[in-house]
Amino acid sequence: MSNADAVNVAPPLALRNVRHTYKEGAGGLLEVLKGVDLTVNSGEIVALVGQSGTGKSTLLHIAGLLERPTAGEVDVGGLPCARMSDSERTRVRRERMGFVYQFHHLLPEFSAVENIVLPQMIAGKSKSAARSRALELLDMVGLKPRASHRPAELSGGEQQRVAIARALANEPMVLMADEPTGNLDLHTAETVFAVLVSALRATGKGALIATHNPELAARMDRTVTLIDGVLVQTGLRT
Repeated sequence: MSNADAVNVAPPLALRNVRHTYKEGAGGLLEVLKGVDLTVNSGEIVALVGQSGTGKSTLLHIAGLLERPTAGEVDVGGLPCARMSDSERTRVRRERMGFVYQFHHLLPEFSAVENIVLPQMIAGKSKSAARSRALELLDMVGLKPRASHRPAELSGGEQQRVAIARALANEPMVLMADEPTGNLDLHTAETVFAVLVSALRATGKGALIATHNPELAARMDRTVTLIDGVLVQTGLRT
């Protein structure tokens, strides 16, 4: 099998024996992750849960190549990324990963469609092709009629739906989400979560989604819980 074939059959995201330690106080060390193993397959939506302060955000940052692990490996589509240079990691994030955060982080001076066009153009796509895909994605999340509206003219739920479309703009292998409905009321959170799952199902993307909401976690394909620095599988949807 060629290297290209190996990449094609590899899962979108695989963490192997990931450890992470922070310096604490005068020479002390705090081990937050103690040998995490996790695989996210194509088309699989995995919920990441755990009490506050257990290291969920640290794990997401490492899985999303935003932070380096102290030890262990992070593979994205078969590419070992933990020891890559910063520029190489940036390229992998741009080409293979999508991100949705608790806050939408849309650029306020640009319209909804422009916020989705920009990351595509940065990745090298023409403006016309990027706009066409952006409109398709806005249609997918039910916001095509609001394409020309700036973030301030959209509701909180609408802003987060634009953020979901933006995360899918460059056709990532895997999507990372950190409490994507945590800043919304219950009704809006339900709508946004349904849109997110529908978009992931429609595009066949794998996803790792951190949430404090047990009801949302139960609706994903699998739940893993971070306990004392290691991951434990606590739920599998039937």
